[in-house]
Amino acid sequence: MLEEFSYENFNAASALVTVHGVSTHPGDAKDKMKNAALLGMQFHSLLPPDEAPEHTEGREGFYFLEHIEGGTEKAVLRYIIRDHDKEKFEARKSYLRQAAAYLNGKYGKGTFDLSLKDSYYNMRPVVEKNPEIVARAERAMRRAGVEPNVTPIRGGTDGAMLSFRGLPCPNLPTGGHNCHSRFEFVSVPEMDRVVEILVNLVSA
Repeated sequence: MLEEFSYENFNAASALVTVHGVSTHPGDAKDKMKNAALLGMQFHSLLPPDEAPEHTEGREGFYFLEHIEGGTEKAVLRYIIRDHDKEKFEARKSYLRQAAAYLNGKYGKGTFDLSLKDSYYNMRPVVEKNPEIVARAERAMRRAGVEPNVTPIRGGTDGAMLSFRGLPCPNLPTGGHNCHSRFEFVSVPEMDRVVEILVNLVSA
């Protein structure tokens, strides 16, 4: 949306859960087979169902199972973890570790392999140390007739990476709508207005 101006985004991590099962003939499987696909479903069932993207908004974080595949011998679940609050973000990763440890205790060491990797962090602590950057952007938007609506980004942004590399970088609007959906589009009139905002910003 044209009015959206942000300097706060998710802390982000990815999680890869690999489940190692044991395949046997199903007619002779009692006390022998470990179905990795079913065990993977057990792992996911330990996550709070209301903390998924489709049930959250604003600054509410989530666990997102974005891909699952596998069979009896091996299953793989890929997650992304998101939260604006750093402590809650760390708690989410800890919860995944606890879930894997619990299931390994139940089904045997090495049944569940969990790999966690941080992707990016919330840029707000960095940008707030440079309030003049925010003020300049807001002035540039208002000069273009756009009233800034400061909102947290429910996603990531190049600005987060740049901010932690020493270049504090709030997120300006682009004129885009319905991001990452099959109905994503950009408005040409809004893009023209964004150009005006950028000209105001560099000429201030």
